[in-house]
Amino acid sequence: MSLCGDKSSARGYVEGINLLSSMRLCSNVPAQSVIETALEMEEETKKLLVPGGRIYEQREYIYEALNQIPGISATKPKAAFYVFPKIDIKRFGIYDDEKFVLDFLRDKKILLTHGGGFHWEKPDHFRVVYLPEMEQLKSACSRLKDFLTYYRQE
Repeated sequence: MSLCGDKSSARGYVEGINLLSSMRLCSNVPAQSVIETALEMEEETKKLLVPGGRIYEQREYIYEALNQIPGISATKPKAAFYVFPKIDIKRFGIYDDEKFVLDFLRDKKILLTHGGGFHWEKPDHFRVVYLPEMEQLKSACSRLKDFLTYYRQE
């Protein structure tokens, strides 16, 4: 969709469109169709979430790995499959979080979501989903750490 012309009198309309477009982050229909089956496998699911389980170990890894990158701090998620780390915007000269994630995508071929995609007002957060396999998470964190050794958004 493209809007042209004077948008000053259409601020509410544009905001509504932005909110609707943000719904892309919600569960899609195919994912929703397996909820009943997943709920029937409660014991198997629980095994993933305790020490030794894939999801638990991936959460522990991503939390530790992000906090070891200079200029990044993260809070351990308790009930989500993503982490929302804070980036030191002064250290990296970041004024636009969307530009940051697009620069990272272009350079390292890894997609993150900028904090603004969740209506976070400051350009100091981004989202990392930790559901990919452990080797992919390790590679992504290594690439992010390398990227931040030279990235400056000035």
